[in-house]
Amino acid sequence: MQGKTYTLVDESGSSDAYYHRIAELTDELLAATDGEKVLLSRLREASKRPPLLKRLLNPSTDAEFMDRLEASLAGFTPGVRDHLRTLSLSDRFDETMRTQEPQYHLYMVEIELTNRLNRDRFRAAGYRMALLAHCLRDYRDSCGAEAGDVEAVCGHCARDCYIHLGDVLLERFGVNAYISVSMDHDRLFKGLKMEHPDMAALGIACVPELVQGLRLCEKLDIPAVGIPLDANRCQRWCGEALETSFNLEALRLLMEN
Repeated sequence: MQGKTYTLVDESGSSDAYYHRIAELTDELLAATDGEKVLLSRLREASKRPPLLKRLLNPSTDAEFMDRLEASLAGFTPGVRDHLRTLSLSDRFDETMRTQEPQYHLYMVEIELTNRLNRDRFRAAGYRMALLAHCLRDYRDSCGAEAGDVEAVCGHCARDCYIHLGDVLLERFGVNAYISVSMDHDRLFKGLKMEHPDMAALGIACVPELVQGLRLCEKLDIPAVGIPLDANRCQRWCGEALETSFNLEALRLLMEN
């Protein structure tokens, strides 16, 4: 499974090695930082400064910080440079499509760190909901998704579809799972927050879009956690809809631990 810009799965077909590496790297960064919130602020500040990221940071210790991320995570972002070279004029104005390789690395650590900061509040929330990327649907058959009270819900028509698998797993933990169709997430979450003041959210999406969602939830005081797709392969990225997946074990551990 090859993503347009990033790919978390290895030759074994699993993304387990990625989760081991991102947890290990985050531990290493935290050991050299004054707490989780300080590291999160540093990650976000650095991610605002492409494309001159390294030059702006060099020769400070932040340059070493970025080199460390690149050395650890570059193997998971093999397609970014080719993608950026072939961007259309309109896509060059799209924040998601123009995400650069150093940003991917920063975002990956930010997702892991945000999960650590928010998982206890997520688990304790009175109402928990999840948005699963629509590209997780099984494209071999017609999708049987149905209209739900918030977004579309799984019709459970294909047993090996990752929408179905995620929905079944999340149901075990009392999480209301939906298929993300709406593009106006700000309006969606504001409405849900009014209806459920004690709510929490989980997102499963490609790396840059997941980070955008986590940051939006933080602004709305919604404790949010997330799992990145194993690769970005939807029509927006690839020009055609290709199946993708996510790590079910990582989701289970996020719910349990």
